Amino acid sequence: MSQTKGTFWENYRFSVTLIISIAIGSIIGLLFGEKATVLKPFGDIFLNLMFTAVTPLVFITIASAVGSMVNMKRLGKILGNMFLTFVVTGLIAAVLIIVVVNIFPPAAGANIELGAAETELEKLSFADQVVQAVTVNDFSKILSRSNMLPLIVFSILFGYCVSAVGGEDNIVARALEALSKVMMKLIGVIMLYAPIGLGAYFASLIGEFGPQLLGAYARAMAVYYPLCILYFAVAFTAYTYYAGGMQGVKTFFKNIIEPAVTSIATQSSIATMPVNLKAASRIGVPKDIREIILPIGATMHMDGTVLSSILKISFLFGIFGQEFTGIGTYFTAILLSILGGVVMSGVPGGGLIGEMLIVNMYGFPPEAFPIIATIGFLVDPPATCLNATGDTVASMIVTRMIEGKDWMEKKLTAHEEL
Repeated sequence: MSQTKGTFWENYRFSVTLIISIAIGSIIGLLFGEKATVLKPFGDIFLNLMFTAVTPLVFITIASAVGSMVNMKRLGKILGNMFLTFVVTGLIAAVLIIVVVNIFPPAAGANIELGAAETELEKLSFADQVVQAVTVNDFSKILSRSNMLPLIVFSILFGYCVSAVGGEDNIVARALEALSKVMMKLIGVIMLYAPIGLGAYFASLIGEFGPQLLGAYARAMAVYYPLCILYFAVAFTAYTYYAGGMQGVKTFFKNIIEPAVTSIATQSSIATMPVNLKAASRIGVPKDIREIILPIGATMHMDGTVLSSILKISFLFGIFGQEFTGIGTYFTAILLSILGGVVMSGVPGGGLIGEMLIVNMYGFPPEAFPIIATIGFLVDPPATCLNATGDTVASMIVTRMIEGKDWMEKKLTAHEEL
């Protein structure tokens, strides 16, 4: 019995500590209101440390995973199955939210006074969005976390070139492998400060914005939050069952608590990526698969963003007295929601680009932007949770496609240092 307790505490100690610290921070925010924002710097320190470390982490892990590959066919297979998984799960999420918002219109009975937008909205060209999403015009810009997709593209190309000139026997490949271990150790050190940092961050967040949660958007949240919980419980169960049977389901939910809590607290898929990498390793996802899919998924695989984007579109339709119906309307909404997921940088506030895109593409007046931005803030925590934890789900699905349905029995990560 004592051994069982010891194992439980060993497995869940850090997750329980995070939940307790966040609960304490939330209570402080409710009790002290805006005065609790004095704690914000303590939370900002943690976020800044994570964001500082994540850019080199993305480059090193992807370049190392690709660079150590001798078989480029395996890389192509991983990427092909990854994009197939991203599209299929995104479409499932899109169809689900379209059905839900037609049954429960999120803007029904809403009474919101429109305010003027502070700035003119820039007309966004699709071609320009594609170019800006995957490339930058100067090397210095690739070092910024606001340009994660260009960094990922560069990392894959760099890793491919490392593999092409020697693979595992190349000194650069060995150096990248060593640096990858160093970066994961650094993340572990930073996470020691997480209970204090996240507790302070939540105290400030609840203290400053808590009262707004009871405003005119309550109905939209009453639709979105339960749907996210249902999607997490039902869809992820189905996906992980496909990936590894009942063992896959049990192993996923046993190891996903820490990434889920971190994603809700930080509201960032990128900041969650380090703990996601560790969770995927414990689940048994091979190193090359997890270190390719999780960083790419942090900016491109966003089921939560798909759900929230279509919620925002349907909400605006209701506010401006238009019916959210028709195949053409649904098709455009699905395209915009998936594009919004790709354009998103994976950091708090990154959805503003996607929100401006929605306003412009549908021809809504500038006054629509503050409305949709407010919704974006309110739905960000559960959306980010689905985005981040969904990356781990995707890595399990791809592992099943590549390694076979019995991949969990093979103990593919048995000899790794966890």
